[in-house]
Amino acid sequence: MFQISSSPLDPVATREKVLDPASGGYCSFEGWVRNHHQGRAVDRLEYEAYPLLAEKEGNRIINEAREKFEIVHAVCIHRTGEVEIGGLAVVVSVSSHHRAAAFDACRYIIDEVKARVPIWKKEYFSDGSNGWVRCDHCAGHSH
Repeated sequence: MFQISSSPLDPVATREKVLDPASGGYCSFEGWVRNHHQGRAVDRLEYEAYPLLAEKEGNRIINEAREKFEIVHAVCIHRTGEVEIGGLAVVVSVSSHHRAAAFDACRYIIDEVKARVPIWKKEYFSDGSNGWVRCDHCAGHSH
């Protein structure tokens, strides 16, 4: 399950969505907003998405992870709107029968979400300037 959320993310609630007595392994990834980018101080970020397409592509990625790895459940939730320094931008939770599949699927999901899902990040710098980050990467991706 992939979701776009304008509300703060709760990694504990996301973890609970993948709990299953058949699972012996669990892996998660939390993407936090950091206070710098390429040597510049950052005050906050803003994320925008095309929700219908983002959720469709995000769910496609999770289904691919199910086909590639022996996982039981997977959830990825990505924020939109303004996110302050230290805030959660994205959470991925994966459960599987064994740990290796959970690790591999979690990495696959976050890497593919970053590359393929139409979510754009605007950085607000401490010097008062701002700008969209890597908006050109989606156009050049082969998927």
